[in-house]
Amino acid sequence: RRSCRSWPRSWWCRWRRRSASRSRCCSGCWCPRSRSPPSRDGASEYLIEEEEGLNDHNVVLKCAEIQTAISEGATSFLFTEYKYAGGFMTVFAVLIFVFLGSIEGFSTKSQPCHYSVGKTCKPALANAAFSTIAFVLGAVTSLVSGFLGMKIATYANARTTLEARKGVGKAFIVAFRSGAVMGFLLAASGLFVLYVAINLFGLYYGDDWEGLFEAITGYGLGGSSMALFGRVGGGIYTKAADVGADLVGKVERNIPEDDPRNPAVIADNVGDNVGDIAGMGSDLFGSYAESSCAALVVASISSFGINREFTPMMYPLLISSVGIIACLITTLFATDFFEVKEVDQIEPALKKQLIISTAVMTVGIALVSWLGLPYTFTIFNFGAQKTVHSWQLFLCVAVGLWAGLVIGFITEYYTSNAYSPVQDVADSCRTGAATNVIFGLALGYKSVIIPIFAIAFSIFLSFSLAAMYGVAVAALGMLSTIATGLAIDAYGPISDNAGGIAEMAGMSHRIRERTDALDAAGNTTAAIGKGFAIGSAALVSLALFGAFVSRAGITTVDVLTPNVFIGLLVGAMLPYWFSAMTMKSVGSAALKMVEEVRRQFNTIPGLMEGTAKPDYATCVKISTDASIKEMIPPGALVMLTPLIVGTFFGVETLSGVLAGALVSGVQIAISASNTGGAWDNAKKYIEAGASEHAKSLGPKGSDCHKAAVIGDTIGDPLKDTSGPSLNILIKLMAVESLVFAPFFATYGGILFKYL
Repeated sequence: RRSCRSWPRSWWCRWRRRSASRSRCCSGCWCPRSRSPPSRDGASEYLIEEEEGLNDHNVVLKCAEIQTAISEGATSFLFTEYKYAGGFMTVFAVLIFVFLGSIEGFSTKSQPCHYSVGKTCKPALANAAFSTIAFVLGAVTSLVSGFLGMKIATYANARTTLEARKGVGKAFIVAFRSGAVMGFLLAASGLFVLYVAINLFGLYYGDDWEGLFEAITGYGLGGSSMALFGRVGGGIYTKAADVGADLVGKVERNIPEDDPRNPAVIADNVGDNVGDIAGMGSDLFGSYAESSCAALVVASISSFGINREFTPMMYPLLISSVGIIACLITTLFATDFFEVKEVDQIEPALKKQLIISTAVMTVGIALVSWLGLPYTFTIFNFGAQKTVHSWQLFLCVAVGLWAGLVIGFITEYYTSNAYSPVQDVADSCRTGAATNVIFGLALGYKSVIIPIFAIAFSIFLSFSLAAMYGVAVAALGMLSTIATGLAIDAYGPISDNAGGIAEMAGMSHRIRERTDALDAAGNTTAAIGKGFAIGSAALVSLALFGAFVSRAGITTVDVLTPNVFIGLLVGAMLPYWFSAMTMKSVGSAALKMVEEVRRQFNTIPGLMEGTAKPDYATCVKISTDASIKEMIPPGALVMLTPLIVGTFFGVETLSGVLAGALVSGVQIAISASNTGGAWDNAKKYIEAGASEHAKSLGPKGSDCHKAAVIGDTIGDPLKDTSGPSLNILIKLMAVESLVFAPFFATYGGILFKYL
């Protein structure tokens, strides 16, 4: 009988409910089940076209059992984390009310407006009350967004695994659509709550738009403060489990990743959901809330606010609204118009989402700018009013939008193993872990260059055209495609967990190959998502910084004055202090995890043979307890710094701290995220062995592979804890300073007043 390999591609065997031993080809030939013809791109045809194990109901039950364990672990951790976050939210809400209410001695009388000379605005006590309410609204929305995103991801994990039995194309659609649901949910909920809050607050404030939108800034503070705990706590959780699972399981015991014999495997999968899904969702929600608040504050004291023009005033929200529509159209290209039919189409399909959403959004911005803005208007510019045209504001949004795309693709170049930088890092593993670390650090430092130039160009152009309002809407432009960004970002952890469930459920090697094909693309898209978050954080922080300087009554920030210069030095140091705290927290938690995993392997008889079940619950508890304990000091550092500096040293020193933290934090965040991503993909490049060069470095378990695993382990806290958390640090300090600016301007600088 003729071999199937001699027949055309369309006549190859498709394993559709045939006997367990042999299958009948559509061409009439017979071929053994263990063989599958190679496709044109070298990938196995069964990745796409064969169906396997559809009638095995035990697999479904096993996947459901694992999914339930992951979901319960993630839910338990988030509820524990939210208890602490809720306590912080209560205390900080009281601080906001007391600090802002004390400006006029808790008086209920109207006060002179800060910007509109000769007019009266609502009392400071009212601003304190509404700022507190806005803070709570932002915090609750952030927590709910993170929790719902986590629930969506945990349900999608097992479904992606089961769909992988039908082929990688079906699994891709489930993973991508699940991420899209989270993206649209977060973008829409943030926009809806903010719009409702503006209208409800407006019932009291009436014509006092200055006070209204100053109070609304509390919404951004609430969203970002909860994001800090989500990112730091979730990052410590996931990396403690990941490091413990890798060092003992892969390096010492030489067992596969996500092997059910590894006691830390459930904690590792839980961590992907609470760190990369819930934490990342809260992070991007915080960026969106803060950039919207910064734009609204500046607009309220521009001609939009002075003339009470509601539609132009809502221009920042219109940008986000059109972004949701543009992203909805874009998702159809990945799931309906151009379905994934080849393995090598997965990553291009995800990258096309960024390009298509950016192009569609550019058209949407043009329409909104034309229909929603007057042709000529004025923008507040540090005490003066700058004349701006609608097309100039369009350019500001567009430059932020396209700068985000540039940052995304540069991030991909430096973190994807399809390009030479990561391949060079993988090649350096030939001589051990030391050279791998050296090459990885060099890659991270170099990857900062082009993103910083893109951010600098965006700031220069947008500020030249429309002052700080231009910078704020440029940040909104970068975040306008947040739904697509979250879809491709959440896709990565969902695919990663799908592979883990396939391994733990004992599914065939073919199913794991399909989930690995999905996960390989997800690693790069997750890095792209972090690049977007960091780039937008830089623009958001600058816009908030400008609003703070204006509200605090600072005309110029002179770096030659000692008050400002010492602030610059301290501010530039804070990201290093914060990174040291978070990385040491991961190290401490990972140490406990490694000791527990080793203990179980050494003391549980039959664990390595697979005849005994590991104690997953203890590892989950270690990660939970460590992350809750260790997230408090970094959070306190970020939240207390503006309060201490503004109260005791004054607004000039605080402006220096904000500027220093912004300049230093962006560089470290980009470098840390890209270094960790490169080490991760260098390891996967060796494991996949997809090219002759990669095969020469492998296989799994070789000295070269072990060196790559060590690099990946070092990079884990960089790319998933410290790096992503730094963008929250610079945003949160800026928005907190803006919220408390009236208090600092009135009572700040206690020490300098008596020196």
